[in-house]
Amino acid sequence: MTTNNSKKAFAEAIQYIPGGVNSPVRAFKSVGTEPIFIARAKGAKVFDIDNNEYLDFVASWGPMILGHAQEDILAAIKSAAEMGTSYGAPTLLETEMAKQIQLMMPAMQLVRMVNSGTEATMSAIRLARAYTKREFILKFEGNYHGHADSFLIKAGSGALTLGEPNSPGVPESIAKNTLIAKFNNKESVEQIFEKMGEKIAAVIVEPVAGNMGVVAPKDGFLGFLRSITEKFGTLLIFDEVITGFRLAPGGAQQYFGITPDLTTLGKIIGGGLPVGAYGGKRQIMEMLSPNGPVYQAGTLSGNPLAMAAGLVGLRMLNDNQKIYAKISNLGKQLAEGMRKNIEALGLIACVNQVESMLTLFFGVEKVESFDDATQSDTDMYARYFRKSLESGIYLAPSQFEASFISNAHSQHHIDKALEANFEALKELVS
Repeated sequence: MTTNNSKKAFAEAIQYIPGGVNSPVRAFKSVGTEPIFIARAKGAKVFDIDNNEYLDFVASWGPMILGHAQEDILAAIKSAAEMGTSYGAPTLLETEMAKQIQLMMPAMQLVRMVNSGTEATMSAIRLARAYTKREFILKFEGNYHGHADSFLIKAGSGALTLGEPNSPGVPESIAKNTLIAKFNNKESVEQIFEKMGEKIAAVIVEPVAGNMGVVAPKDGFLGFLRSITEKFGTLLIFDEVITGFRLAPGGAQQYFGITPDLTTLGKIIGGGLPVGAYGGKRQIMEMLSPNGPVYQAGTLSGNPLAMAAGLVGLRMLNDNQKIYAKISNLGKQLAEGMRKNIEALGLIACVNQVESMLTLFFGVEKVESFDDATQSDTDMYARYFRKSLESGIYLAPSQFEASFISNAHSQHHIDKALEANFEALKELVS
């Protein structure tokens, strides 16, 4: 497989862009190779600038649930663009988007549009602090909520230790207001609440972790978070930037039957364009400016192109809910087939799968927590990634990310992916 043009493009990009990329994982550093540069995409496939074809399981990190360049979404973008690309003023599309989100996620009684998932989560915790008049937030190891200062925090030396910055540029004065618990570990949450419960403004959680690889919540864990937050007057924030409208029409909150106080969204709601949103209970959201004192603004928030694309996508998902059964079934087939290949070849590995999201972990027999995920064999994943890429399968260039199934994937695509999986795994044990 020739990637000469990608190599040249990367060498040039490095001269003008830090690391040659605008988001770190795209540099392919953790998989020991250089990135491919994408020229175009259609359906379940992407094509690089050398015109190599790949079966895509990255899906732009989740948004392309209907496939790349979906015709109805393209038509909506074209129609909207012909009317102008941005106004910095209210549009009817913004109201229609908010109504559609509320229809599918009733807990979002009021919705504020923003431009990214990071902006949504950052704004949600500011709002939670203002509403509760408390300073501390609690997040979980291995959960990613964007790159705002409050989230780039690692655990301290003990369960009750305040967080420490894990990126230069994050002040310790901000880090100390973030508490870190262990995902899927009720006891770690209880210990923190016993000491700090009256001071915690919000618990923010990925209902299904997607940024340490796919890790499902244990039975009862999300319900436990709902109960303990209600007990202490703490808000529960579901970060559904990944799971929103992917696990079910109403996201993870419908899928698991848990109602959060606030929800953050992104990815799917833009139909492939930059977007974010947050929303929740009316009495909380009414605190936002211009109604209330909590300030948040954005020149391009509610951008008409993103609203048009996202609205068409959400309506398609809501009106054709058989899509969820299809992509879930394909996800299960892919996961089960990979497990059979692993067993046949005698490898130590496991596959975590929740509906249309999945991750193959090497060197571990189960992954239920951040600690489990960090024990996985990243070198073996890197070798597996490179072999898969050579076979025309485009996977996440990191062990700690999710693969995604879209409505554009077919049974044939899953069969092809499993054949490539077997060949790649076979090479690892040879």
